[in-house]
Amino acid sequence: MPLPPSTFRFTRVGVVALLALSATCVFLAPWMMPDDYSWLSNVISESAAQGVEGAWVARLGFLLFGSAVLWLALSLRSSWARGAYWMHIAFGVFMISTAAFSHRPWQNDVPFDAFEDFLHSVTATAMGFAFSFGVLARTFQRKSDEALKRSLDVLAIIAAIFLPLLGGLEPAYAGLAQRSMFAIAYLWYGSEAWV
Repeated sequence: MPLPPSTFRFTRVGVVALLALSATCVFLAPWMMPDDYSWLSNVISESAAQGVEGAWVARLGFLLFGSAVLWLALSLRSSWARGAYWMHIAFGVFMISTAAFSHRPWQNDVPFDAFEDFLHSVTATAMGFAFSFGVLARTFQRKSDEALKRSLDVLAIIAAIFLPLLGGLEPAYAGLAQRSMFAIAYLWYGSEAWV
């Protein structure tokens, strides 16, 4: 059963507020890092890395993002296709897990837990797949008059596939590629909340 309009208005504003707070954390995190951190080349997860002063800012960003998506998915359960619902639930859970399991630091002299770094890689990779398949499921569910939303779906899927590849091929721009991918994901989830 769909949420009553007044409840969904609260959800819509709450989800968009959490997304905005998360984006703010991700944006501010590089300024909390040591001088050798570059937002162009270092990925967001490195600003949330183990043993790094100020890493809590990016971790909070991950936690807020995952919470926003879980809230959105739960509130749209009756209107989203089952596959979309479960993929976005998975995305939210994996995003929160990515906050819990931190990346190894980019600095060589900082000790880290290799198993935690491995878990971070697993959850971050699973999160990317969940996002791509969840957006794809929503694309197939869209009505023919939702061309703008379908265009955003296609952009999000292309970004989720090609921006990580670009970051891998051009490490000097890995941070920029990941931040662009996050910006598109924020936009996609914000547009889903603001139906």
